[in-house]
Amino acid sequence: MSENKENVPKIRFPGFTDAWKQRRLGELMEISSASRVHKEEWTETGVPFFRSSDVVSAFKGLENDRAFISYELFEELSNKSGKVQENDLLVTGGGSIGIPYKVRNNEPLYFKDADLIWLKNSSLINSDFLYTFLITSVFRRYVGSITHIGTISHYTIEQAKATPIMMPEIEEQKHISQFFAQLDRLITLHQRKLNNVKNLKDGLLQKMFPKNGEDFPEVRFPGFTDAWEQRKFIDIASRITCTSEKMGLPRIEYEDIISGRGELNKDIFQKESSKKGIAFEEQDILFGKLRPYLKNWLLPDYKGIAVGDFWVFRPIDIDSKFVYSLIQGEKYQTVANLSTGTKMPRSDWSVVSSTDFFIPKSIDEQKKIGEFFSNLDQLITLHQRKLEHLQKLKKALLQQMFI
Repeated sequence: MSENKENVPKIRFPGFTDAWKQRRLGELMEISSASRVHKEEWTETGVPFFRSSDVVSAFKGLENDRAFISYELFEELSNKSGKVQENDLLVTGGGSIGIPYKVRNNEPLYFKDADLIWLKNSSLINSDFLYTFLITSVFRRYVGSITHIGTISHYTIEQAKATPIMMPEIEEQKHISQFFAQLDRLITLHQRKLNNVKNLKDGLLQKMFPKNGEDFPEVRFPGFTDAWEQRKFIDIASRITCTSEKMGLPRIEYEDIISGRGELNKDIFQKESSKKGIAFEEQDILFGKLRPYLKNWLLPDYKGIAVGDFWVFRPIDIDSKFVYSLIQGEKYQTVANLSTGTKMPRSDWSVVSSTDFFIPKSIDEQKKIGEFFSNLDQLITLHQRKLEHLQKLKKALLQQMFI
């Protein structure tokens, strides 16, 4: 094993002891780009035409509005520049620079010349190892250090060729890339589980509350058959306006709430604050009226002070968890977003308070619905935390398994 500690990563697989060696990407593979394609040559169907936005979207696991070119143009251009092959990498050279995309098969694909750099697969370096290197903080720092020249950042073909990479022998590269591929599959699995539970909640929020013009929900618990009754929101919950500067109470501000999740992103009991705000009690409901589309809501089980543009609701002889579920539903969200202002929209209390909603007459049915969605929120939180743990683990291992 090399005596130079800087040439070995902190974490390695057993059996590998040789020092890593520094190479430049241009020594390992051919790096080029594509021939020019003009926007008027794009088509509705045909060969997928990748731009940097497509690569960034794919990296984030999102879909992008795709562009295409004709098969005839693809063949013409490919005769000049060559065809993208399985295990080649495309790397963004403009916009969000240095984002990689791995080509999964040999199906026809072309890309925008000014946007993407083409790293052609080579026997000298494992494609998956290189892809993983390109998402490490080592590479991100390097790209940041060489591209912030002038007003616009670019990562060029020549810069890509000169990019240094510390790398082990090919067999160790394979072990590392296979490990991160397994970790990525696990992350994807938990992301899907999380998305499934979120989609389930969204669907049930629509089905377990009556649609417009109806007084029965589509889905309800067994044993409940009565029609729901109509009430204006002002008769469902009081809006608390009493302010306080009392010391010793936790302060909740907009920035403390995770949008759409009804969770705090910090321990507010550790915050030192004397700010004035609306005093809330246990089981009161906080709703962020500023930019209501941010979905800043919370159902605290403690007393505190809401600082900033919050409404504090106190249900009137109605289960708090039920009302908390109601404000997350489609109808409430629609009226809450009929806001005043353009740059800083705020929900209009005169609109929300006078809107009719249907609620169960039975407090037992209210409690069952509220508890059901509370349990669903806990399941979402569980999956979210598992996912975040795996993402943090991956980030830490990328730092310790690369140099």
